[in-house]
Amino acid sequence: MDKNSYVKFETPESVEKKLLDLVENSFRGGKIKKGTNEVIKSIERGESKIVVIAEDVSPPEVVYYLPMLCEERKVPYAYVKKRSDLGSKVGIASAASISVVDYGKGEEIFKQIVSELTEMKK
Repeated sequence: MDKNSYVKFETPESVEKKLLDLVENSFRGGKIKKGTNEVIKSIERGESKIVVIAEDVSPPEVVYYLPMLCEERKVPYAYVKKRSDLGSKVGIASAASISVVDYGKGEEIFKQIVSELTEMKK
């Protein structure tokens, strides 16, 4: 199974930068869930505002179902290139996926990201 099996679209670099900022701000002033099991629980409980998935997850089965689950539950999601970039924003070495449960003061960035993702998927 290769990474293309779960990466459904290319996230533009400008959006990826905003995503990482949102994740970092949410980690500092809001609330996030890290680790695929926690992310899945937060999606299923309806707590997720947005899910961020790393493209370099190995094995890909770890995050394979996240995009489908997000689409089923109408939760926006996007990708970042590296687990290490995602992890560094939340105080760990690397993270396969993160769920933003409360974006704190990052509401504007959140709305921008969601509208850009919506435009992109049309």
